[in-house]
Amino acid sequence: MRRKGAYNPRTGPSEHDDGIAGADRVLRTSVYLDAEGNRTADPGKAVGGEILESAAEGHAAKRTWFRVKEVELSWLPVSEAAFLLWVLALLVFAWLVAALILFVR
Repeated sequence: MRRKGAYNPRTGPSEHDDGIAGADRVLRTSVYLDAEGNRTADPGKAVGGEILESAAEGHAAKRTWFRVKEVELSWLPVSEAAFLLWVLALLVFAWLVAALILFVR
């Protein structure tokens, strides 16, 4: 249960929060850029941008730059999904072997 007026530093105040009495209110401004470098309002389409959090007095409290880039691993001979599937299969196999060793004795 979330108290009314509680502040979460990750998400900031919600639309239902009145804020904490005596605490500074943090204002968040976001600029999102799509793959072509154009501004977009949809964070799901953003591949870069800036999030600026400023305190009520107007000075910048925190500035965060981000950029999302898909990178192909040259040393990996298969796709990343196939590699992760093999890692999962090996971990399951290791757990089964450990369970057999511990419980069969």
